[in-house]
Amino acid sequence: MRHDNVTVERFYNDHAGALQLRLTAGAKGLKRIIHEPTVNRPGLVLTGFKKYFAHKRVQVIGNAEAYYLKSLDPVSRGRRYEDFFAHRIPCVVFSRSHKPDPQFLRAAEAADVPIFQCPLITMKFINLATLALEMMFAPRSTEMGSMVDILGVGVIIKGESGIGKSECVLALIERGYSLVADDVTRVTLMDGRDIIGTSSEVTRNHMEVRGIGIINVAAMFGVKCIRAEKRVDLVVTLKAWNEVSDVDRLGMEQEFTKILGVDVPQITIPVRPGRDLARLIEVAAFQTKLKMAGYNPAKELNDRLIAKMAAGSKL
Repeated sequence: MRHDNVTVERFYNDHAGALQLRLTAGAKGLKRIIHEPTVNRPGLVLTGFKKYFAHKRVQVIGNAEAYYLKSLDPVSRGRRYEDFFAHRIPCVVFSRSHKPDPQFLRAAEAADVPIFQCPLITMKFINLATLALEMMFAPRSTEMGSMVDILGVGVIIKGESGIGKSECVLALIERGYSLVADDVTRVTLMDGRDIIGTSSEVTRNHMEVRGIGIINVAAMFGVKCIRAEKRVDLVVTLKAWNEVSDVDRLGMEQEFTKILGVDVPQITIPVRPGRDLARLIEVAAFQTKLKMAGYNPAKELNDRLIAKMAAGSKL
């Protein structure tokens, strides 16, 4: 799934607090699109070198750029600003609380380019802004299922309505594990390989238990039973016993499901009365943790049996 267009307005609204941004000019250009999830220092183009300019990125003016511009006479500065704003740049941020000169502000207003001030040192702003932009540009989707953090293993629990997902999640929370999302898990692809699961801000801390209604997990079990986000390591699908025709009793063949194009291990657990589903999911998470560490008990047993047969020994 492709990310939505990232506008300067969205960047500002979402991160103005963390980045301490203050809009000083160019409000008409807030709908401009940021095309690349990183930040550029336009020092070279401001000196007159126009062959390469990463103009699709957020531009930041730091100490070097600010003091260089102050060293120019008004006519030279005007030419540099004309060249700078001739490109369709998304916005400009002045770090270290540098103030854009009136000539710069007039050029920005004429080009409808938003100008921000920020008290952070330049490198700190660049690091924080890059992380924020990478998150905004990351592919995202939703998975129908609840998510729990079981000893560091992020597990999405899926299944038909009424199969017992909520009861499983509740039992896992009672055992000290953390709820990430109830019923619907929002997933984001980070760095092209890690799927990060989280919940909607509106429903965070809450879950629905059939027959009881909405409960506040944090208020009932403590804040330690809530986790804001977690990498997805395993998908467990609960299915009615009669719907599972072929069960891998040894666990030799690992199933996978794709989430945002990434293969995530999947386990199907047959459901019937009397089975402790929460305990089974807990064991599945432990098994996944062992496999992530490089240990596969099914393979170990299989290799031992093959070695015995090859040696002609009795099993």
